[in-house]
Amino acid sequence: MTPMKRREFVRKATLGAVGTGVLASCGSEEPQSGGGDAQASGPRVSWRLASSFPPSLDILHGAAVYIADRVEALTDGRFTIRVFAAGELVPALQVMDAVESGTVQAGYTPDYWYIGKNPTLAFGTAIPFGMTNRQRDAWLHHAGGLDLMRDVFSDFGIITFPCGSTGPQFGGWFRKPVESLSDMRGLRMRIPGLAGEIMARLGVSVQVLGAAEIYPALERGAIDATEWVGPYDDEKLGLHRIAKNYYIPGWWEPGVTTTLQVSLEAWNELPPAYQEALRAACDGASIQTLSRYDVENPLALERLTTEEGVTLRSFSDDIMEAAWRESTAYLEEQAAADAQFKRVYDSWRDFRDRSFKYFHGNEFEYSRFAFPKV
Repeated sequence: MTPMKRREFVRKATLGAVGTGVLASCGSEEPQSGGGDAQASGPRVSWRLASSFPPSLDILHGAAVYIADRVEALTDGRFTIRVFAAGELVPALQVMDAVESGTVQAGYTPDYWYIGKNPTLAFGTAIPFGMTNRQRDAWLHHAGGLDLMRDVFSDFGIITFPCGSTGPQFGGWFRKPVESLSDMRGLRMRIPGLAGEIMARLGVSVQVLGAAEIYPALERGAIDATEWVGPYDDEKLGLHRIAKNYYIPGWWEPGVTTTLQVSLEAWNELPPAYQEALRAACDGASIQTLSRYDVENPLALERLTTEEGVTLRSFSDDIMEAAWRESTAYLEEQAAADAQFKRVYDSWRDFRDRSFKYFHGNEFEYSRFAFPKV
């Protein structure tokens, strides 16, 4: 299928123009009882979903489980999704490949892990010095961002659904303090996405590892630093046992969206009611993940700093200024070289700039005064 045909395909699929062919992995349609619910009379459909996360990360991996449970409930058990944790079917960093190849019908994963396929995919997850989750949700759902991202993913035969939000992430764990930009040079750090590109420009030796690989790499000294998510998940990985310097802010991930990547072919074969159930489940997962992180992260940070000997540190101004400069330069360079990247970047940048100006007013002044009072 050509990129143009795929884009037309995803456009029609998104509008609900669903084909009437044989459904993937499904049985015959059951007759509808008199006055019954349309959702309770559809065919039986069974999907496989590959997650990029282990079950121990109960909020992240739990979002995929929530989606499966919700879809099953909304379809009266007729549409079921079996969730496989990272490594059970495919490695954490190969979930998109599994969806693209048809090994699974869906994958729960961060889009920015796959920038090797197309750097524009990073806009589906997080961009350095980008938007908060509130701002990202607004751009994605009401300012054209999701349509732009689906156009990009259509080239891979995939349609995407935002379905997980971590909130602002932390700057990561460092064996030794990094007090200036010079301390970053030569550092070996696990960090994915465009953030890795920017860190490399700052002199950092970048590695990309899945969750299960991070602690062993840090323990044996293969890396000097790592970022993951935030206090709750980082505590579960035990990163504080090796590195005691915990940095803020995660300037590369001020608001993070995790995505359900779905095979366009499998999506197109779903009845409209099942499509709507999947959309609703993804919306619910976004709310659930962000609200849970907002409950658990403050408690975890308190444990780490009061019971585990962790020191919370802030990146120096020269690191932040250099990161801002290199981030902006990278994005502008990519936009100049790639028309597709530029189309998404222009929309993202325009919305970010307006949003930042607005939030810097009322909300910034409130937080500046009230937050330090506690």
